[in-house]
Amino acid sequence: MKQTLVDFINDTIGLRLSQLVAIADDIWDHPETRFVENYSAGLLAGVLEAEGFQVERGIAGIDTAFVASVGNGKPVVALLGEFDALAGLSQQAGCTFQSAVEDGANGHGCGHNLLGTAALGGVLAIKAWLEQHPQSGTIRFYGCPGEEGGSGKTFMARDGVFDDVDAALTWHPETFSGMFCNQTLANIQVAFSFKGIAAHAASAPHLGRSALDAVTLMNTGANFLREHIIPEARLHYAVTNAGGSSPNVVQADAEVLYLIRAPQVDEAQAIYERVVKIAQGAALMTETTLTVRFGKACSNYVPNRTLEQAMYGFVQAFGVPEYDAQERIFAQEMYRTFSREDIASNMANMARTGGEAGTAFCRSLSGKVLTDCVAPYAPSRELLSGSTDVGDVSWLVPTAQCFSPCFVVGTPLHTWQTVSQGRTSIAHKGMFLAAKVMSATALTLFTDSELLRQCQQELQQQRQDIPYRCPIPAEITPSALKG
Repeated sequence: MKQTLVDFINDTIGLRLSQLVAIADDIWDHPETRFVENYSAGLLAGVLEAEGFQVERGIAGIDTAFVASVGNGKPVVALLGEFDALAGLSQQAGCTFQSAVEDGANGHGCGHNLLGTAALGGVLAIKAWLEQHPQSGTIRFYGCPGEEGGSGKTFMARDGVFDDVDAALTWHPETFSGMFCNQTLANIQVAFSFKGIAAHAASAPHLGRSALDAVTLMNTGANFLREHIIPEARLHYAVTNAGGSSPNVVQADAEVLYLIRAPQVDEAQAIYERVVKIAQGAALMTETTLTVRFGKACSNYVPNRTLEQAMYGFVQAFGVPEYDAQERIFAQEMYRTFSREDIASNMANMARTGGEAGTAFCRSLSGKVLTDCVAPYAPSRELLSGSTDVGDVSWLVPTAQCFSPCFVVGTPLHTWQTVSQGRTSIAHKGMFLAAKVMSATALTLFTDSELLRQCQQELQQQRQDIPYRCPIPAEITPSALKG
């Protein structure tokens, strides 16, 4: 059965290669940031509609969120597709030096043009299988906007769109083929705005109340706080409004945006409350008025080991892509743009997905610019210091996600190098591989009710003592986060 499934999916995805490349590249050509991905969401939803899926747009109060379904009854298996870009990362495709398409414009620095398109390929393959092997079951594609800085899936989870889903599958572009098997950090994003009084900074500074001073004092206080929070936590900030460009004016308005991360939502919440007190102190010291705007949040990712192992079986079955001489030359040139620290960081990410065998695997890659075999998998309790809104889905339904090789070894995400590679044949090959793995795993869940039961039982056991609570308050809407 497994080999029959692998052969069928290889053949089915093989017929879709040029279509999937065109879609991924079209999304790359139209990089859109959180909750304004109108072109990208419309493109994916339109293809699904044309292929016979029932599409519901604008779900969870988000214009660019949608769900596309085909089939009937249980089980309901979801493939999650993202398509948002990052601001300020414009870059020429297939270029081994930094060169923007348009200065200051957006770019797909995390490979989400590939991420959503692979999920599209996956559900199309599943539909083709179900047409030849009729049975009860529903496959859904969830169009998930705003993963970067928007936590779109968290808003969707809060709205109940995953409540009747039996299992969810996704993936992420990376430099290797393997499993995403680590817990991630929960996070909270919040803006602190200070309102003061403008004055002439030379002739009447005593009449002014500086909002920029308040931001500076807040950041200083937060930096002192770092010593007194748990070591796994992270505290980031960006001054989004410095009050203007005239030093001879006491700045009356200023704002700083904070992102607070910790292993659990309640830990992030506790740190957030301490940061709020620091902001209040800064406002008190400067006699300014503070406004706190809660932006978004997401939960930590809960691995499902049963579903991971099933998915990893297909990661192994489909293997890794083969690369031609031209791709290898490009990879060598791109590899030279990375620092030793970039490469070491990427190796560490690979190693933590495979335990001791993962460390040995990374040693075997010494000198290689493209991975040539599947990374080992071992259930891991190590924390991944980043965050993902897939975490909220994983609290609700058994969820698994794999990595697929789309980039040269050493590639740091959220960089011009990622954008450059996202529209190359190397990236496309990784995308095809991910589509195959997800579709095969989903179809196994359709045919193996005992596997699905075990996946759901594992999640129930994990949630016995800690029920899911959406970290975004009910009154917060995604509309304020657009762009």
